[in-house]
Amino acid sequence: MRFIPTLTAVALGLASAAAFAQAASAPAATPGVDQRQQRQEQRIEQGQASGQLTPREARRLEHQQARIQRTETRAKADGTVTAAERQQLHQMQDGASKRIRHQKHDAQTVGPAKAASAGR
Repeated sequence: MRFIPTLTAVALGLASAAAFAQAASAPAATPGVDQRQQRQEQRIEQGQASGQLTPREARRLEHQQARIQRTETRAKADGTVTAAERQQLHQMQDGASKRIRHQKHDAQTVGPAKAASAGR
C-alpha cells in the first residue's frame, strides 16, 4: 500500500503551495481598512434610518466611502499595499469618520416618516 503515503505527500505538497500563495498575497491584504470601511457604511445607514442624515448628506458620505474604496483598489493593484498607501487609507478614513460624526450631529435632520422612506 505505497499509494496512500504518496497521496498524503501530494496532499501536503498542495496544502503547502496554497499556504505559500496565501502568504505571498498577504501584503496586499487590508483587513483593518476593510472592517473600518464596513463600520462606517453601517454608521451612514443607521444615520439614514434614524433621520440624523438627510438624503443629500448620506449620498455625499457614501461617495466619500466610494473614493476610499477606489483608492484601496488602486493600492492593491500591484499586489502590495505599502506603508504609505496604508497610511493614506487610514487618513482618508479618519476624515470620513469625522465627517460622518459631524453630519449625524448637526442641526439637519429628517422627520421619522421621511427617514423610513429615505432609507429605501
